Amino acid sequence: MDPPARSVIGIFAVLALIAGWAILVASFSAEIARLWGPLQLLIYLAAGVAWIFPAMPIMRWVATGRWRR
Repeated sequence: MDPPARSVIGIFAVLALIAGWAILVASFSAEIARLWGPLQLLIYLAAGVAWIFPAMPIMRWVATGRWRR
C-alpha cells in the first residue's frame, strides 16, 4: 500500500481508537466520581496517557508499512 493511503487509514484508525477509548473511560465515570479527588486525577491522567500504547503499532504501520519492527 502506498504511504498516502496508509496515512489516511492510520488517521482514521487512531481517531477511532481515541473515540473508543474515551467512550470506555467515560463508561466508568460514575464509579470514578465516587473516589477520592486526587485518586480521580491519577486515574484520568493514566487513562489520558494509556491510549498511546495501542496507537503505537498503528503509527509504526503508517510510517513503515509493517506492524512489527
